[in-house]
Amino acid sequence: MTNPDKNARLYDLHMHSTSSDGMSTPTELVRLAAERGLVGLALTDHDTTAGITEAAEAALIAGLDFIPGVEISTRAGGKDIHMLGYYFDPKDPKFEERLAELRGVRDRRNDLILERLRELGAEITLEEVRERGGRPLKPGESVGRPHMADVLVRKGYAVDLRDAFDKYLAEGAAAYVSPPRITPSDAAQWIREAGGVPVLAHPGLYGDDGLVREVLQEAKPAGIEVRHPDHDPAAEERYRKLAREYGLRITAGSDYHGVRQGKVFHGELGAYTVGEESVLALRSARLAPES
Repeated sequence: MTNPDKNARLYDLHMHSTSSDGMSTPTELVRLAAERGLVGLALTDHDTTAGITEAAEAALIAGLDFIPGVEISTRAGGKDIHMLGYYFDPKDPKFEERLAELRGVRDRRNDLILERLRELGAEITLEEVRERGGRPLKPGESVGRPHMADVLVRKGYAVDLRDAFDKYLAEGAAAYVSPPRITPSDAAQWIREAGGVPVLAHPGLYGDDGLVREVLQEAKPAGIEVRHPDHDPAAEERYRKLAREYGLRITAGSDYHGVRQGKVFHGELGAYTVGEESVLALRSARLAPES
């Protein structure tokens, strides 16, 4: 799949690599971005920057603009809320320390989910999850629910990944667990302190626009992800209006996790993009992060 407009200068600002719960390495993501006619991309792995150096080096070779990114897990209003961060210093020691703490919370959550799965008769182990289909976990990388879903499917406890999430792993499902997490305001502040720009991820997934407004008012992110595979046209329009109301930069991203069990999650890399002007506006938010 390539971009139909050869003159467009487009960026995909949301994707995941094998450093968290994606199926492609950072280098492979850069290759896909180049093949699909993008001029730039952001790698936004969950609670880790482990893939950024590799992606940046691959982008330099490919002649693409690379934006360091991350997707931080938070909790507010009884829901998991994700805060994207861009243009921060990936080597900021305090930021790295904080992300390591979040990965510790993720590890505790994983243990609790596996315990519940065993209680439900689904016998999978942490070792099977960490092995990740033949690619063991590396330092600084994180394990997520998609890795558990893979094992559940392979061992016959679910028909496919969607079935695994619906039965066991989605919010509200039988084995779902969410331990105490930082707030969206904490995450946004961490990103700003590391020199970056916070953006609220996929607001449509939270199913509560009142909560979205509360997060925007309290966390004061610089932007909001308007175009996303899980936003229909009506949702896109709502969040465009919300962006105008709060003076937020608009972003877009495929949330590409790769192909699992023959299906693409969430969207195809390069299918949800913003133009160069939007990226420049996002970058300028470093100078006025709460404007």
